[in-house]
Amino acid sequence: MKRILVTGGCGFVGRRLVDALADRGDEVTVFDLTGEAWRDDIRLVRGDLTERQAITDACAGIDVVFHSASLVHTKANRGELVRAVNVDGARNVLAACREHGVGKLIYVSSASVVYAGQDIRDGDESLPYAEKFPALYAETKAIAERELLAASGDGPEICAIRPHVVFGPGDTRLIPAILGRAQANKLKFQVGGDDKLSDFTYVGNVVQALLLAEGRLEPGSAVSGQAYFITNGEPMPFWRFVRRIVEPLGYRGPRMRIPFRVAYAAAAVREGIDTLRGGTLHAEEGISRFAIRYLCSDHYFSHAKATRDLGYTPETSLDEAIAETVASLEAAGARKGAA
Repeated sequence: MKRILVTGGCGFVGRRLVDALADRGDEVTVFDLTGEAWRDDIRLVRGDLTERQAITDACAGIDVVFHSASLVHTKANRGELVRAVNVDGARNVLAACREHGVGKLIYVSSASVVYAGQDIRDGDESLPYAEKFPALYAETKAIAERELLAASGDGPEICAIRPHVVFGPGDTRLIPAILGRAQANKLKFQVGGDDKLSDFTYVGNVVQALLLAEGRLEPGSAVSGQAYFITNGEPMPFWRFVRRIVEPLGYRGPRMRIPFRVAYAAAAVREGIDTLRGGTLHAEEGISRFAIRYLCSDHYFSHAKATRDLGYTPETSLDEAIAETVASLEAAGARKGAA
């Protein structure tokens, strides 16, 4: 039995990871800013990543840390907070691991660390970090990843997992945003056509990769100090994905197109208004300049390196993952006209 700490363990990916770890018999501690314990065999520690002592105390007696917590915010505001959570928080986690002799640190990064706003087709880990980032979120994830990987072996052994567009039952971000617009009859327009491909990664496959990485991460191993793209390996147009989620539930997908320039300008105006109001968190509704760029570019990646080093091949296909997601939404009463 291992003693494992999961930061952000009440979040979408974090919760699925915690369940998998607890189910295999590990002693799991969840470090999260908010949330409630949902099972009796885990320990919940509420704390703020930006407070070094809080995460240091949580790491006492821990063997492995999965650092999943981050602030996903792609608008051009609240930069100080985004840096504090994503960069300073990662530094605090590393310092805490060193202080308590934690052996392994697995960082939940993002494929956006290499995304500069241009097409990426079948990208691999030879891609450099972007020189200019279209969102501070991506920049801060890149800073944290670079620093953590450079520190591998000088304390804990460290690797990074880079999932891309994660979805599945329990999603708190992508699917609720799509479904919410459909339910409000606001899913009438799409930005761009159906010629740009994106990866979509089932949350269970991300957890699979994280567990594999923890098992292979040892001193002197090929995994130490490395980053890995994790996807389903089945890219598809974003708007086709949207239709496959909403149409089985009785909602219509987008029927009209908005040119990139128009959508980008509208997103810039909306971001400006949001900034004047102080900058809202967790309320993007898919409307940011970063999101518009994503919708109008190819961004899909190869998981060949993860297959080679970690033994990763997606356990759940994209078709299976979409069907499972739709079924969970229907069970939750999301079908149009459901009481």
